[in-house]
Amino acid sequence: MVVVMLLFFVSCKERDDNIVAFNYDPEVVPTLITETFTTLISDSGVTQYKLVADKWMVFDKAKEPFQFFPSGLYFERFTPDFEVEATVVADTAWYYTEKELWKLKSNVHVENMQGEEFESEELFWDGKNGRVYSDKYIEIKRGDTRLKGYGFESNESMTNYRIFRPHDGLLPFKDENQTDSLAADSTKNNGVETPQLAPQSGSVVANSIQKMNN
Repeated sequence: MVVVMLLFFVSCKERDDNIVAFNYDPEVVPTLITETFTTLISDSGVTQYKLVADKWMVFDKAKEPFQFFPSGLYFERFTPDFEVEATVVADTAWYYTEKELWKLKSNVHVENMQGEEFESEELFWDGKNGRVYSDKYIEIKRGDTRLKGYGFESNESMTNYRIFRPHDGLLPFKDENQTDSLAADSTKNNGVETPQLAPQSGSVVANSIQKMNN
């Protein structure tokens, strides 16, 4: 019995000598990695979002828990009638769980129900406060019109927005007592309200879902 116990302790020591120490850093080591997935996200039983990504990494043990989408993201937001209210594409994305904040980075492309397209290198989507914003350069395509500038703020559906600093005076912005030409155009669009842009005020993957599926 004594010999058996001695052999056991020697064996355990040999195994311990072969163990490599591992320092777990929750800020850089994910607790979950999922490859190529599509999911629907609901709130109170109502489907509100569709999410498609090549890779999903969860860091829920980090000091500030977050989710990371290093290979791109495609996102749809639905109305209560299950219509697509807005689509979002980005090369890289982060979602900060506690803040309900999305950070969308590189080749960010957003399109709203009215067919308006928004392009920037960085957008933030604040779910708690229902707003989308950026302090980076942005371009907005409205039919044949191009709006360009620095600094941007919008509601979640991207239908009520403004550019803080229009680029090179591209658009004829109004004085307080003048009629806004952009707002005036809305009367020709079947009564759909067109958001106004403010001239000053201080201050959301792959290039497409097809790239993800590849």
